Amino acid sequence: MPVPAGDVLSPGDDRRLARAVEIAQQLSHLTFSVYVGTGDEPTRAHAERLHAELGRSEDSVLVMCDPDAGVLEIVTGSRARRVLDDFDCRLTAASMRISFQAGDLLGGLVNGIQQLGQAARRPQTLHTAKIS
Repeated sequence: MPVPAGDVLSPGDDRRLARAVEIAQQLSHLTFSVYVGTGDEPTRAHAERLHAELGRSEDSVLVMCDPDAGVLEIVTGSRARRVLDDFDCRLTAASMRISFQAGDLLGGLVNGIQQLGQAARRPQTLHTAKIS
């Protein structure tokens, strides 16, 4: 469930973002949360505090975005980090920033959450028949 986005996103935007979070959670079995709003300084420490307040933070991923300050932070819990490494988070953040710079805050958030969910997706077990 996303952390409330305040006045930055409309109710329709919130629903679209919530749907992206739901899909990412189904794919990865992690908990995703989004905070859009003003971040305290230093922003990384603020994002880590928000993440710690989520409960079950070891399985959680928090995306914090302060559009006015141009800040984006992705915080992963200890177990989430096993399937979603720094490279995945940096790649996703770069993709999100491109959307933000183009003026598409919602699209950047939705696509970023979906990208993180796909990156953390647990591989499916393939059942193969042995041919003799």
